[in-house]
Amino acid sequence: MSNLDLNQSTVAITGGTGSFGSTMARHLLANGVDRVNIFSRDEAKQDMMRRDFNDERLKFYVGDVRDADSVTDALRNCDYVFHAAALKQVPSCEFFPQQAVKTNVVGSHNVIEAASRVGVKSVVCLSTDKAVYPVNAMGMSKALMEKTAQAFARNNPQSETTVSVTRYGNVMYSRGSVIPLFVNQLRAGKPLTITDPDMTRFLMSLDESVDLVLHAFENAEAGDLFVRKAPASTVEVLARAVASLFGNDDPHIEVIGVRHGEKQHETLLSFEEMVRSSDEGDYFRVPLDARSLQYEKYFDEGMETRQRPQEAYDSSNTEQLDVEGTKALLMKLPEIQKLMETGL
Repeated sequence: MSNLDLNQSTVAITGGTGSFGSTMARHLLANGVDRVNIFSRDEAKQDMMRRDFNDERLKFYVGDVRDADSVTDALRNCDYVFHAAALKQVPSCEFFPQQAVKTNVVGSHNVIEAASRVGVKSVVCLSTDKAVYPVNAMGMSKALMEKTAQAFARNNPQSETTVSVTRYGNVMYSRGSVIPLFVNQLRAGKPLTITDPDMTRFLMSLDESVDLVLHAFENAEAGDLFVRKAPASTVEVLARAVASLFGNDDPHIEVIGVRHGEKQHETLLSFEEMVRSSDEGDYFRVPLDARSLQYEKYFDEGMETRQRPQEAYDSSNTEQLDVEGTKALLMKLPEIQKLMETGL
């Protein structure tokens, strides 16, 4: 857990009604922030969140990151910004890539520029493993989001606003993730549908994702990229672990094939990033490449030689969990704990 003291601070969360945003808001309110601004375009989810939280420190802003004016209104007088608003579904971004660009790239530019304009101390941008060696539109747009954040840091070295990036793999029980799907299929007595039994995914909880953001708020220098280390499992192991928690040790599993734009393994740091990264215990930090466009000197002087890793950091070479190890991890999730108490 981060040692960052957010007492008396105001924090804005773009995409604040999503899984990341609501978990972050709950943590911030429990730790004494003065106010949390929730910015999103979904007024129905905002109303649900307002009723669920029932906390006067939450202030809601309806708007879209594509609309720079609405972003500025939500960020004014804020100390910190967590930028989570995005189009995140791989298949929908494959069919509507221009929409992914408008939200994930242009929208992120609007957030960063607005934060700088109103004097925000720190902006942490949420990214994804799919931005590494991207093969789908969602990952490509998120990779450009990262480049947008890093370009601001590189081009504005005197800025009072620190912009950094956190990159996540699969977050367990987040909205749209596979674990709630498995639970619903078990509840309905249907087969568990998986794309490829050997496909691997990182396993991180929402609470751990909050820790990563707070770590970035506390430690980031301009343009830094942070990754939290995490174990992984195959999709088949994950499905069997979920089923086993509810008394089904031999579930019927149906392989449906890989969806549009899916990868076999998640990569959180590329080989090239691992070369430049520093190991900070639970985290990797990749500093900004702050070189100018004056490349000539590198032809004359060369570049620093560093010890090179053997490979990228991905879900096939991190710690691999078996069914029992995955069950132990799942049992730490509040949603699973509640289901085990009440039953399916």
